[in-house]
Amino acid sequence: MGIIQVQGVHHITIVGSTRASAIDFWQGLLGMPFVMEQPNLGRPEENHLYFDPGDGRLLTVFTNEERVDAQRPAPRDTGCVEHLAFNVSRATFQLAPGRLTERGISFIQRDRGFMDSIYLTDANGLKVELACYKFEVPEGFRAVDVLMTAQKLRVERGDHHIDERHVAEAITRLMASRERLPV
Repeated sequence: MGIIQVQGVHHITIVGSTRASAIDFWQGLLGMPFVMEQPNLGRPEENHLYFDPGDGRLLTVFTNEERVDAQRPAPRDTGCVEHLAFNVSRATFQLAPGRLTERGISFIQRDRGFMDSIYLTDANGLKVELACYKFEVPEGFRAVDVLMTAQKLRVERGDHHIDERHVAEAITRLMASRERLPV
C-alpha cells in the first residue's frame, strides 16, 4: 500500500474568539499580514480570517462575534495542539522580550540547545512559540539537514540533547560532503 506524500504545511486553522481579538494578536503583535476574510463555508455563524505567517503559507482563524476571549490555558489533552512555533530572526528574537513586556504580555524564554524559544499565549490560551535557530543554514542545505546530522552525532555520542557542538560539527560535515561532490 502506497503512502500519501505530503510536501509541507498548507495551512493551520485555529478557533478564535472575535475578529478584533484575532487581528490584534496575529497581525498587531506578531506582524502577520491580514490576507483576507470570508465566511466559514462549513459553519455559517463563523468568519474565516487568513494571515501570512511569513512564508507565504497561511494561518487561519475561525471567529464569531458572539464568543469572548477564553483567557485560560488551552487544553493539553491527548490529541490537542500543544503549541504553534514560528520562526523569527535573531534580531527579532532579541527584541521580543522588551516588546512583550511593553505590552504587558507574560512569556517564558528557553534555551533549547540548538535553538532559542520564547513562549507566550494568545487571548484564548493557545501557546505560541517564537523560535530562533542558533545557526545559519549553509547554502544549498535546509535546517532539517543540519538537525538530522546533529541528531545522528548526538545519538552516536550518547548525549542527552543536541547542543551547539553537535550543530557546529553537523555543519562542518555537510560542508565537507558538498566539497566532495563532482563539479
